[in-house]
Amino acid sequence: MGDHDTPIAALRPLPHSGNLERYKAALGWLFGTQLFGIKLGLESIRRLLAGLGLPGEAHRIIHVAGTNGKGSVCAMIDAISRAQGYRTGLFTSPHLITYRERIRVDGEMIGESEVAEGLELIRATVRDWDPHPTFFEITTALALWHFKRAACDVVVLETGMGGRLDATNAIAAAASVITPIDYDHQKWLGDSLTQIAAEKAGIIKPRTPVVMAPQRAEAEGVIRAYADERDAPLQLIASLHRASHVALPGEHQQQNAAVAVAALRAANIHVDDDAVRLGLATVSWPARFQRCSDQVVVDGAHNPAGARVLAQTWRSVFGEERATIILAVLRDKEAAVLVRALAPIAARFILPASRAERALPREELAAIVQEVAPNVPVSIADSYSAAMNATEPAERILITGSLHFAGEVLATIQGVPAAYEECLQ
Repeated sequence: MGDHDTPIAALRPLPHSGNLERYKAALGWLFGTQLFGIKLGLESIRRLLAGLGLPGEAHRIIHVAGTNGKGSVCAMIDAISRAQGYRTGLFTSPHLITYRERIRVDGEMIGESEVAEGLELIRATVRDWDPHPTFFEITTALALWHFKRAACDVVVLETGMGGRLDATNAIAAAASVITPIDYDHQKWLGDSLTQIAAEKAGIIKPRTPVVMAPQRAEAEGVIRAYADERDAPLQLIASLHRASHVALPGEHQQQNAAVAVAALRAANIHVDDDAVRLGLATVSWPARFQRCSDQVVVDGAHNPAGARVLAQTWRSVFGEERATIILAVLRDKEAAVLVRALAPIAARFILPASRAERALPREELAAIVQEVAPNVPVSIADSYSAAMNATEPAERILITGSLHFAGEVLATIQGVPAAYEECLQ
């Protein structure tokens, strides 16, 4: 590997607190609930929240759905609110390195002792339930339990998948936000944009303001129809936020910033111009065109729209300079479409083995690259580290294709266990 220096800040170990063994045992139980699979629906989460007396009554909740950009919008809403002086709760998914990333109060990850205490309480509550709550339902309840105990003023909830039947949709929100909708999770959400949009638009509540990013025509029509049916005032945010600096690069992040500001206004959460400037100037969101050094960028783009935006952002930052792309893709993603979107900025592809169980084998991905981008050299590597060792110091390197892989890479850079290994260490 060449001199691809990593900033000192990126090498800080994750903080630990509380009884580590108790934390690991609680996480072990939680990760075991993944055996129950994905069960979309609201009956179980409503029962769980009622049993725990959640959510807190003092919260003003902003609920965010969409295919791309929803995590960035959530992070921006949180950062601006904190800059205004509100106590904030932020719930996002998936996590990259540690489960604790999913649940934050005032920007700080939930502590290990709080994870253990909350999961023990939930485990006792659901011990005899049939059907048993799922991993995501339990995690949603844990987040709301933590936010209530922390007396958060503003809570930002990102949907896990879809919206209509997502566990987060059991909550009454002060405003609903829908970021750009595209193809992803078709197995669960449907094969057409209208079907996917209908699932996302399911977060719209009666007479609750809706803030919408620009959409394809068929998706916009569905969202507008849902809003009309529910007498929910809808605001389309088509402009970019250019009034102040946005720390996250790319024009799409200026769009996300405009949506975030509009969402706060729609929810009647007062933020002044200084808070907007400070929040957007300091917001961070890992694995979204994350500059790990002058030469290395990590981005979790994993669907067609995300890959297209990534290529556009690369051009806006680096011009015509091409990237050595270290690419790993999950088996259920549209690998050919991802490669086609990234090929115009690729000097070559290196395909490492990924630890994710659902990773597409390197040999299959190599065949796709050769078919879709026959003029771009491709090679395989045994690991991310081996792929980096095959690069030169002067190369621009883009690491992408999966949030799971991005988390694996960031964990390697920071020298900590990867997310899926955390409870086993």
